[in-house]
Amino acid sequence: MKLQGKTVLLTGASGGIGQAIAQRLAAEGARLILTGRDRALLKTLAQQLPGNAVFFAGDLTDPASQQQLHEFVRSQGGIDVLINNAGISQFGLLAEQQLSALMAVNLMVPMQLCQLFVPMLTARRGAVVNIGSAFGSIGFPGFTGYCATKFGLRGFTEALQRETADSDLQVLYLAPRATRTSINSPAVDALNQAMQQGVDSPELVAQLLVQQLQQGRKRRFIGWPERLLVRLNGLCPAILDFGLKHKLKQIKHFALNK
Repeated sequence: MKLQGKTVLLTGASGGIGQAIAQRLAAEGARLILTGRDRALLKTLAQQLPGNAVFFAGDLTDPASQQQLHEFVRSQGGIDVLINNAGISQFGLLAEQQLSALMAVNLMVPMQLCQLFVPMLTARRGAVVNIGSAFGSIGFPGFTGYCATKFGLRGFTEALQRETADSDLQVLYLAPRATRTSINSPAVDALNQAMQQGVDSPELVAQLLVQQLQQGRKRRFIGWPERLLVRLNGLCPAILDFGLKHKLKQIKHFALNK
Protein backbone atom coordinates (compact mmCIF):
# COMPACT_ATOMS: atom_id res chain seq x y z
CA MET A 1 0.00 0.00 0.00
CA LYS A 2 1.19 3.48 -0.86
CA LEU A 3 0.63 5.74 2.14
CA GLN A 4 0.81 9.07 0.34
CA GLY A 5 -2.62 10.69 0.68
CA LYS A 6 -4.11 7.84 2.74
CA THR A 7 -6.04 8.60 5.93
CA VAL A 8 -4.91 6.59 8.96
CA LEU A 9 -6.70 6.20 12.29
CA LEU A 10 -4.09 5.55 14.99
CA THR A 11 -5.05 4.56 18.54
CA GLY A 12 -2.72 5.15 21.46
CA ALA A 13 -1.17 7.98 19.48
CA SER A 14 0.21 9.87 22.46
CA GLY A 15 2.30 6.93 23.75
CA GLY A 16 5.91 6.24 22.88
CA ILE A 17 5.29 3.84 19.99
CA GLY A 18 2.22 5.83 18.92
CA GLN A 19 4.12 9.08 18.57
CA ALA A 20 6.89 7.37 16.58
CA ILE A 21 4.31 5.76 14.26
CA ALA A 22 2.53 9.08 13.77
CA GLN A 23 5.75 10.84 12.85
CA ARG A 24 6.75 8.09 10.42
CA LEU A 25 3.34 8.01 8.73
CA ALA A 26 3.26 11.78 8.41
CA ALA A 27 6.69 11.68 6.77
CA GLU A 28 5.25 9.21 4.23
CA GLY A 29 2.51 11.69 3.34
CA ALA A 30 -0.38 10.08 5.24
CA ARG A 31 -3.20 12.10 6.77
CA LEU A 32 -3.68 11.19 10.43
CA ILE A 33 -6.57 10.90 12.85
CA LEU A 34 -4.95 10.54 16.26
CA THR A 35 -6.78 9.03 19.22
CA GLY A 36 -5.99 8.69 22.90
CA ARG A 37 -7.15 9.88 26.30
CA ASP A 38 -4.87 12.89 26.77
CA ARG A 39 -6.28 15.79 24.76
CA ALA A 40 -3.33 18.10 25.47
CA LEU A 41 -0.75 15.57 24.27
CA LEU A 42 -2.77 14.76 21.17
CA LYS A 43 -3.15 18.43 20.30
CA THR A 44 0.58 19.04 20.71
CA LEU A 45 1.43 16.00 18.57
CA ALA A 46 -1.02 17.02 15.82
CA GLN A 47 0.51 20.51 15.71
CA GLN A 48 4.04 19.11 15.47
CA LEU A 49 3.38 16.74 12.60
CA PRO A 50 3.98 17.79 9.02
CA GLY A 51 0.91 17.65 6.83
CA ASN A 52 -2.66 17.14 7.91
CA ALA A 53 -3.43 15.69 11.35
CA VAL A 54 -6.54 15.90 13.52
CA PHE A 55 -7.29 14.26 16.84
CA PHE A 56 -10.10 12.71 18.86
CA ALA A 57 -9.69 12.45 22.64
CA GLY A 58 -11.75 9.86 24.47
CA ASP A 59 -11.84 6.62 26.43
CA LEU A 60 -12.33 3.94 23.81
CA THR A 61 -13.28 1.33 26.40
CA ASP A 62 -16.59 3.24 26.52
CA PRO A 63 -18.96 2.12 23.72
CA ALA A 64 -20.39 5.65 23.50
CA SER A 65 -16.91 7.03 22.85
CA GLN A 66 -16.37 4.42 20.13
CA GLN A 67 -19.55 5.55 18.39
CA GLN A 68 -18.47 9.19 18.69
CA LEU A 69 -15.13 8.27 17.13
CA HIS A 70 -16.93 6.51 14.28
CA GLU A 71 -19.02 9.61 13.63
CA PHE A 72 -15.92 11.82 13.80
CA VAL A 73 -14.14 9.60 11.27
CA ARG A 74 -17.11 9.78 8.91
CA SER A 75 -17.14 13.58 9.27
CA GLN A 76 -13.47 13.56 8.20
CA GLY A 77 -14.27 11.61 5.03
CA GLY A 78 -13.45 8.11 6.30
CA ILE A 79 -10.21 6.18 6.72
CA ASP A 80 -8.03 3.87 4.64
CA VAL A 81 -6.05 2.34 7.51
CA LEU A 82 -6.83 1.46 11.14
CA ILE A 83 -3.85 0.90 13.42
CA ASN A 84 -4.79 -0.63 16.78
CA ASN A 85 -1.77 0.44 18.80
CA ALA A 86 -3.23 1.39 22.20
CA GLY A 87 -2.28 -0.99 24.98
CA ILE A 88 -1.39 -1.36 28.64
CA SER A 89 0.81 -3.83 30.50
CA GLN A 90 1.06 -5.10 34.07
CA PHE A 91 3.97 -6.97 35.61
CA GLY A 92 3.38 -9.06 38.70
CA LEU A 93 1.96 -12.33 39.88
CA LEU A 94 -1.56 -13.27 38.84
CA ALA A 95 -3.20 -12.43 42.17
CA GLU A 96 -2.43 -8.72 41.80
CA GLN A 97 -3.25 -8.20 38.11
CA GLN A 98 -6.19 -6.08 36.96
CA LEU A 99 -7.48 -8.47 34.35
CA SER A 100 -10.59 -6.53 33.33
CA ALA A 101 -8.56 -3.44 32.43
CA LEU A 102 -6.06 -5.48 30.42
CA MET A 103 -8.84 -7.28 28.56
CA ALA A 104 -10.74 -4.07 27.80
CA VAL A 105 -7.82 -2.04 26.44
CA ASN A 106 -5.67 -4.70 24.79
CA LEU A 107 -8.29 -7.00 23.32
CA MET A 108 -11.87 -5.73 23.38
CA VAL A 109 -11.15 -2.25 22.01
CA PRO A 110 -9.21 -3.49 18.93
CA MET A 111 -11.92 -6.08 18.23
CA GLN A 112 -14.72 -3.54 18.62
CA LEU A 113 -12.97 -0.95 16.44
CA CYS A 114 -12.46 -3.57 13.74
CA GLN A 115 -16.15 -4.39 13.96
CA LEU A 116 -16.98 -0.70 13.50
CA PHE A 117 -14.52 0.13 10.74
CA VAL A 118 -13.96 -3.06 8.69
CA PRO A 119 -16.98 -2.36 6.42
CA MET A 120 -15.60 1.09 5.58
CA LEU A 121 -12.06 -0.22 5.17
CA THR A 122 -13.19 -3.09 2.96
CA ALA A 123 -15.08 -0.73 0.68
CA ARG A 124 -11.96 1.44 0.37
CA ARG A 125 -9.58 -1.53 -0.12
CA GLY A 126 -7.83 -0.46 3.05
CA ALA A 127 -5.92 -2.13 5.86
CA VAL A 128 -6.03 -2.99 9.54
CA VAL A 129 -2.84 -3.34 11.59
CA ASN A 130 -3.18 -4.93 15.03
CA ILE A 131 -0.10 -4.43 17.16
CA GLY A 132 0.45 -7.46 19.35
CA SER A 133 3.58 -8.64 21.13
CA ALA A 134 6.10 -11.45 21.25
CA PHE A 135 4.15 -12.32 24.42
CA GLY A 136 1.18 -13.00 22.18
CA SER A 137 2.98 -16.20 21.19
CA ILE A 138 5.00 -16.94 24.35
CA GLY A 139 3.36 -17.29 27.75
CA PHE A 140 5.75 -15.51 30.13
CA PRO A 141 5.67 -15.57 33.95
CA GLY A 142 4.70 -12.26 35.52
CA PHE A 143 2.69 -11.21 32.47
CA THR A 144 -0.17 -13.71 32.58
CA GLY A 145 -2.96 -11.20 31.93
CA TYR A 146 -1.01 -9.30 29.29
CA CYS A 147 -0.08 -12.54 27.51
CA ALA A 148 -3.70 -13.66 27.49
CA THR A 149 -4.83 -10.45 25.81
CA LYS A 150 -2.09 -10.55 23.19
CA PHE A 151 -2.67 -14.25 22.47
CA GLY A 152 -6.31 -13.29 21.97
CA LEU A 153 -5.45 -10.41 19.66
CA ARG A 154 -3.22 -12.65 17.55
CA GLY A 155 -6.00 -15.23 17.23
CA PHE A 156 -8.58 -12.58 16.39
CA THR A 157 -6.31 -11.11 13.71
CA GLU A 158 -5.62 -14.49 12.16
CA ALA A 159 -9.32 -15.35 12.04
CA LEU A 160 -10.18 -11.96 10.54
CA GLN A 161 -7.46 -12.40 7.91
CA ARG A 162 -9.05 -15.65 6.83
CA GLU A 163 -12.60 -14.34 7.04
CA THR A 164 -11.78 -11.45 4.70
CA ALA A 165 -9.49 -13.38 2.34
CA ASP A 166 -12.03 -13.00 -0.48
CA SER A 167 -11.83 -9.19 -0.28
CA ASP A 168 -9.18 -6.55 -0.93
CA LEU A 169 -8.90 -5.71 2.79
CA GLN A 170 -5.43 -6.26 4.26
CA VAL A 171 -5.35 -7.49 7.87
CA LEU A 172 -1.86 -7.35 9.36
CA TYR A 173 -0.31 -8.37 12.67
CA LEU A 174 2.88 -6.83 14.10
CA ALA A 175 4.52 -8.30 17.20
CA PRO A 176 7.22 -6.13 18.78
CA ARG A 177 9.44 -7.40 21.55
CA ALA A 178 10.34 -5.19 24.55
CA THR A 179 10.36 -1.55 23.48
CA ARG A 180 11.82 1.47 25.24
CA THR A 181 8.63 3.26 26.36
CA SER A 182 6.83 4.22 29.55
CA ILE A 183 4.64 1.10 29.32
CA ASN A 184 7.53 -0.66 31.06
CA SER A 185 7.76 -0.12 34.81
CA PRO A 186 11.19 0.25 36.48
CA ALA A 187 10.85 -3.38 37.60
CA VAL A 188 10.35 -4.51 33.99
CA ASP A 189 13.34 -2.45 32.87
CA ALA A 190 15.43 -4.07 35.63
CA LEU A 191 14.22 -7.55 34.66
CA ASN A 192 15.04 -6.94 30.99
CA GLN A 193 18.53 -5.80 31.96
CA ALA A 194 19.12 -8.75 34.29
CA MET A 195 17.97 -11.22 31.64
CA GLN A 196 19.93 -9.40 28.92
CA GLN A 197 16.70 -8.94 26.99
CA GLY A 198 17.00 -6.91 23.79
CA VAL A 199 14.99 -3.69 23.87
CA ASP A 200 14.08 -1.79 20.69
CA SER A 201 13.42 1.89 20.13
CA PRO A 202 9.92 3.10 19.26
CA GLU A 203 11.37 4.51 16.05
CA LEU A 204 12.47 1.03 14.91
CA VAL A 205 9.01 -0.39 15.58
CA ALA A 206 7.45 2.47 13.60
CA GLN A 207 9.85 1.95 10.70
CA LEU A 208 9.06 -1.77 10.50
CA LEU A 209 5.32 -1.14 10.78
CA VAL A 210 5.39 1.26 7.84
CA GLN A 211 7.42 -1.22 5.81
CA GLN A 212 4.91 -3.94 6.64
CA LEU A 213 2.02 -1.77 5.50
CA GLN A 214 3.80 -0.90 2.28
CA GLN A 215 4.59 -4.56 1.58
CA GLY A 216 1.24 -5.96 2.75
CA ARG A 217 3.03 -8.55 4.87
CA LYS A 218 0.47 -10.41 7.02
CA ARG A 219 2.65 -11.21 10.03
CA ARG A 220 5.82 -9.70 11.36
CA PHE A 221 7.70 -10.58 14.55
CA ILE A 222 10.44 -8.21 15.66
CA GLY A 223 13.75 -9.17 17.26
CA TRP A 224 16.20 -12.04 17.60
CA PRO A 225 16.09 -14.49 19.36
CA GLU A 226 12.38 -13.66 19.84
CA ARG A 227 11.47 -14.83 16.34
CA LEU A 228 13.19 -18.15 17.06
CA LEU A 229 11.49 -18.48 20.46
CA VAL A 230 8.07 -17.87 18.90
CA ARG A 231 8.69 -20.75 16.48
CA LEU A 232 10.06 -23.02 19.19
CA ASN A 233 7.10 -22.36 21.46
CA GLY A 234 4.75 -23.26 18.62
CA LEU A 235 6.59 -26.45 17.70
CA CYS A 236 7.90 -27.69 21.05
CA PRO A 237 6.71 -25.65 24.03
CA ALA A 238 8.44 -28.01 26.47
CA ILE A 239 11.76 -26.40 25.50
CA LEU A 240 10.57 -23.01 26.75
CA ASP A 241 8.88 -24.64 29.76
CA PHE A 242 12.32 -25.91 30.78
CA GLY A 243 14.17 -22.68 30.06
CA LEU A 244 11.72 -20.39 31.82
CA LYS A 245 11.46 -22.69 34.85
CA HIS A 246 15.17 -22.11 35.43
CA LYS A 247 14.62 -18.35 35.24
CA LEU A 248 11.49 -18.34 37.41
CA LYS A 249 13.25 -17.44 40.66
CA GLN A 250 14.81 -14.41 38.99
CA ILE A 251 11.53 -13.32 37.40
CA LYS A 252 9.62 -13.68 40.69
CA HIS A 253 12.27 -11.66 42.49
CA PHE A 254 11.55 -8.64 40.29
CA ALA A 255 7.79 -9.28 40.30
CA LEU A 256 7.64 -9.37 44.11
CA ASN A 257 10.03 -6.48 44.75
CA LYS A 258 8.55 -3.84 42.44
